[in-house]
Amino acid sequence: MPKMKSYATFDDYLADQASDKQRIIRELRSFVAATAPSLVEAVKWGNGCWLKGKVPVAYVYAGGPGVQFGFLLGSRLSDPRGLLQGKAAYVRHIPISSARDIAPAVLAPYLSQAVRETPERLSDLSKGSSASSRAKQPARRKSSAPGAKRTRPRIRARPPRESPV
Repeated sequence: MPKMKSYATFDDYLADQASDKQRIIRELRSFVAATAPSLVEAVKWGNGCWLKGKVPVAYVYAGGPGVQFGFLLGSRLSDPRGLLQGKAAYVRHIPISSARDIAPAVLAPYLSQAVRETPERLSDLSKGSSASSRAKQPARRKSSAPGAKRTRPRIRARPPRESPV
């Protein structure tokens, strides 16, 4: 497995990308700075990111054709235009194939929503800290009384097979 590249700054990350992708990333960078100026640029997991506190809100991934403009908590975002792609538990992205695909009026609601949904600390992430995410979470079931029977069967280890030799 190839080692993930490491970059000291967003500029270093940008400089290492193919020239056609650099243009897209520069446009996304300008868009994010104008739409969510409170976010801070960083490089996480070898990709350009924008952080709220210490938590990535959005990222740019330049592997494959075009660029992915993604959101760490993308699965929490409403997607009326059907642009978000991905099936992971949290992350979703919007594919961008050229700088012309970056329409601020279309992308701004996604980024604004992502900023609202993302907590400032990773510890708050597991708690579902945002008000809208708490409203979407189903109530947790209480555990059964002490001494109650388990509803799932226990998995038992098989005895070792005897060698036919």
